[in-house]
Amino acid sequence: MPRKKRPEGTRAPNGASSIYYSEYDQKWHGRVTMGIKDNGQPDRPHVKRATEAEVIEAVRALEKQRDAGTVRKTGQRWTVERWLVFWVENIAAPSVRPGTMTGYRTSVYKHLTPGIGAHRLEKLTPEHLEALYSRMTATKVYKPATIHLVHRTVRVALNEAKRRKYITENPASLAKPPKVEEEEIEPFTDGEVLKIVTTAAKPNRRRQRARWTVSLATGLRRGEALGLRWPDITITWRHGCSPKAPCGKRAAKTCPERRGRGRMKIRYALHQRRWEHGCDGACGASPAAKCPSRHSGGLVLAPVKSRAGRRVIGLPHQLCVELEEHREIQEHERHAAGQLWQGLDLVFTNLTGGPIHFSEDFRAWKALLGDAGVRDARLHDARHTAATMLLILGVPLPVVMKLMGWSNAAVAARYLHVVDEILDSVADQVGDRMWNLNDDTEDDDDEGDLAQVISL
Repeated sequence: MPRKKRPEGTRAPNGASSIYYSEYDQKWHGRVTMGIKDNGQPDRPHVKRATEAEVIEAVRALEKQRDAGTVRKTGQRWTVERWLVFWVENIAAPSVRPGTMTGYRTSVYKHLTPGIGAHRLEKLTPEHLEALYSRMTATKVYKPATIHLVHRTVRVALNEAKRRKYITENPASLAKPPKVEEEEIEPFTDGEVLKIVTTAAKPNRRRQRARWTVSLATGLRRGEALGLRWPDITITWRHGCSPKAPCGKRAAKTCPERRGRGRMKIRYALHQRRWEHGCDGACGASPAAKCPSRHSGGLVLAPVKSRAGRRVIGLPHQLCVELEEHREIQEHERHAAGQLWQGLDLVFTNLTGGPIHFSEDFRAWKALLGDAGVRDARLHDARHTAATMLLILGVPLPVVMKLMGWSNAAVAARYLHVVDEILDSVADQVGDRMWNLNDDTEDDDDEGDLAQVISL
């Protein structure tokens, strides 16, 4: 049955699209109801074409977007620069950690806004991003890891724009950053650890010895170690002398052969917050850390970044002794500093009780490796060393993950290195198992002795 024509003089249903011809410009026009604007009025975008067929095709494309729920949100038209600045300062800043914000701001202000900021947000393509990455690579100044940080930043920012329907697709999800070659991490050997600890024990480095021993023995992250506080360390002492030859000391802590058992709660970490201008850039200083009226920057103590990071670590007796000696050294420094001492209860401090700056900690570590005659390596390699030591000791993976503060086994795989000591141990166990099978058992006719077969 043919479709009846709408009676002349009646209106189309609410929300229906309109197609009409205008004698004024001799063009075909179409309007499609896509939704409601922020002010409550209908959102009816307008299309104009030379022929009726073209305008029908354009109207149907808009209707298809509307029905699929992929319509871009109406309102202000964002440029990439405006959106990135709004996102980093108003959306990301209140919800991410200071260290993360430093990376976000560097990517946004140093790379993204100068490189692609003039594009309209809805017209940004994967090719625009890939061209930016190629330009960064061509300078030979930026490593692929830096470009990957830029890529991750813009991907997160554009995901938020997609959730808010300012764009329908995230071009960063399709863009391909340059490949990052993963560096082969080599944990410190027992000999290297011994050289580091021995060198750190020298008189001119005595106040820093516990700092490095804690990292090598427990694998704490740099921020966790520098943010460690005395109230989070508990040490229980007991006498170590023989009952036949008691030391005569009432307090076990004063026993010359005392034994200690400790617990260390990891709750806080030290972060470096980026400085901001207090003069809106009028001073001309770059970076903002050099601004006379800078604010919001410096070192801050904040809770660790994840639930897995909040953990308790058992302390070996030897580390308990070193921490107590370190506390005594710090007590002398506190008396020497007098009123200049900052009462932050930090385990590792500068000479006035303040937090140790990351750059100062970095220089001290590099100087220690040089004096010890050990290959150049990152302090973070000590974390790989601690994790691998737990693997050598046969500690179950769930326990390793708990001690190291990991929630994902894939992360653990990057830190647990199969060193030669493990390979040799496995080879010995395989040999002892296979070459000693059925030594005292007579074989059946259809089965040969496995050890004899292998020996042939």
